[in-house]
Amino acid sequence: MNARLEKIVKKLDMNPHPEGGFYKETYRSEGVIPKQILSKEFNGKRKYCTAIYFLLTSDNFSAFHKINQDEIWHYYEGSSLFVHVIDLEGKYHCYSVGLNLDEGELPQLVVPAGCWFASSVKNENSYSLVGCTVSPGFDFDDFELGERKKLVQQFPKYEDVIIHYTRN
Repeated sequence: MNARLEKIVKKLDMNPHPEGGFYKETYRSEGVIPKQILSKEFNGKRKYCTAIYFLLTSDNFSAFHKINQDEIWHYYEGSSLFVHVIDLEGKYHCYSVGLNLDEGELPQLVVPAGCWFASSVKNENSYSLVGCTVSPGFDFDDFELGERKKLVQQFPKYEDVIIHYTRN
């Protein structure tokens, strides 16, 4: 890891993330949504909202996963980031999160609840520092890491991208 990355990870007190990269939770609301108000995908109460810093390097990727909540990505620094999404209709989209608006990049991106998504750094030998906001608040009970074989069976026409952005 280069000096800039080491500084970011240390200054933001980041830890390795289970699907790749580093993260630090920065916000977890005090308010709670009771289980009976939430949809059946949730097995208990959830905070209103959570937020993290997320750092990904070009020699790694965030593997396909899905959560029960909408997730908003916010670009901060470094290379633009590709967010690979298989939407609820089974269609693949590759979004670019960054500040090059003339090239179609978005400084924010919403990944809807229940979509499979992965991410990768656009430029070689670089990193992306972003933020992710989740509402209702994130809980690891709402997280499912994609299994390569199952995803390829479910979405065979996207086999190449699924193989590239899964680890198992």
